[in-house]
Amino acid sequence: MTTKSNKEKTVQTDGIDPKYQWNFEKPSVLVFDVNETLINFESMNALFERIYGDRRVMREWLGHLIMYPMTLTSSGLYVDYYSLGQGLLQMIGSIKGVRVSLQDIEEIRTAMMNMPAHPDVVEGLKHLKKLGYRMVTLTNSPPNPNGKSPLEQAGLAEYFEHQFSIETARSYKPAQVVYHMVAQELDVRPSSCCMVAAHVWDTIGAQSAGFSAALITRPGNAPLPIPGLPQPNFVAKDLIDMANALASMKSV
Repeated sequence: MTTKSNKEKTVQTDGIDPKYQWNFEKPSVLVFDVNETLINFESMNALFERIYGDRRVMREWLGHLIMYPMTLTSSGLYVDYYSLGQGLLQMIGSIKGVRVSLQDIEEIRTAMMNMPAHPDVVEGLKHLKKLGYRMVTLTNSPPNPNGKSPLEQAGLAEYFEHQFSIETARSYKPAQVVYHMVAQELDVRPSSCCMVAAHVWDTIGAQSAGFSAALITRPGNAPLPIPGLPQPNFVAKDLIDMANALASMKSV
């Protein structure tokens, strides 16, 4: 990471043109994506190994679980995230000629609600909290009326003042309405918010709504270097790296 001055000090990755970062305001609110950014989908590999005989199918399923929520929102439709996950498990079974049982369908729902945090997350969140940032989450997952949220199950809820779900707007990220919903509920300008996510589609959506963005490059994720598209203001390999970068930014 390098630090470059352009109206405000902004931590950035070498090679990103600052004019494509769009928002240079120092954030006061960090808005965290949950799935993959904070909690680890790789914990479900064993389930996919058992059902399909290949743990790599988890990534295939997850790719569909990213695409179809966007499809529903673009089409003006809505079903909840867990129901989508269950339906996609069946769809992939049909494609691959694998029988997916009712037990499998219920097990994927349970697994989606009980994923552990990535190893770096607690330390990174503690550091960010000490730096004085307001921290909230914004997730595609709906609330759990019968128990703990995935964030609570992962032991992370104490670090956040609020858990937002797209279910309130019944539109999936990266629809602008969900990012505006967060800013409105917190009574802050969108430009005061920084979206922290492991997916470029999420950072692009947030930046199009006026947020700045931090991309956490979990394995399989990287910036999308296309001129004209918003580029992340921060790029970090994990939350510890991000916290260190923001600490340096506050000290300049």
